[in-house]
Amino acid sequence: MKKLISIVLCSIVIAACATPHQNREPSPHSGLQSALAGLAHLILSPIQVAAGLLEGISALPYYMSTNIHDINQGLIDAQASITLDDTYDSAYGTRLSQVDKNGETGEIFRRMKRATESFQTVLKRYGVTDADRYILTSIDTADNAGFTLFAVVYRPADAIRVIDKYDGSTVRHFSKTDRLFYEPFQVDATGKPLDTVIDWAGIPGEFVKTQKGQGILLTLAANAVVDGKRSPDYWQTEKRWIAGEYQDIIQKRMTDVQKKLSI
Repeated sequence: MKKLISIVLCSIVIAACATPHQNREPSPHSGLQSALAGLAHLILSPIQVAAGLLEGISALPYYMSTNIHDINQGLIDAQASITLDDTYDSAYGTRLSQVDKNGETGEIFRRMKRATESFQTVLKRYGVTDADRYILTSIDTADNAGFTLFAVVYRPADAIRVIDKYDGSTVRHFSKTDRLFYEPFQVDATGKPLDTVIDWAGIPGEFVKTQKGQGILLTLAANAVVDGKRSPDYWQTEKRWIAGEYQDIIQKRMTDVQKKLSI
């Protein structure tokens, strides 16, 4: 019996040594999905609402589970230049006190042209003299995967002549009525500097399908403009995003925001 036990034990040891160890480190995809799932029950404190304001539109997903009236009060306490109440009044013609905590009044944009018009209205109401030069843009190459790269851009022209950023050679002409006018362009077709990026964020589409999410986006974007924010790192990020590295970009940005919000 002792001999049999010894043989069995030796067999177990040999099998354990021969079995390759599985990589138990989470993949970037699983880590991102876990982080997004954790936002479903996240309620921000007033201090975290204020900290999110400093992070710009990247903080949008972290606000989504917090009562919209609590977010507004947190922005007031943080002395934000533009509050959610300001945005709802300017863009939607409704005071926030008349809106349910979910933030819905039936006003939802589906194109960046409409988003930009609402955004510019908020800026004009605040008193930004060149409000019509600020636009909201999106890169939708990861749209099928559920993610969009948004940017707040200052553009000094109502019509542009640029090189197609996807084939790198075709000259394109866009005006405000064209969908692709609402993509960022670092230079025009002659190489002259064009857009200045104020702020940017890779955001899961689910967070901008509701009026609450869109209202928060407009509010954070407007504050980024008024506060003089600049994001020159956007251009390298855009190249990586189009190349398919969107999950890594979002994961890194979320990690940075979480640290700032002490989450």
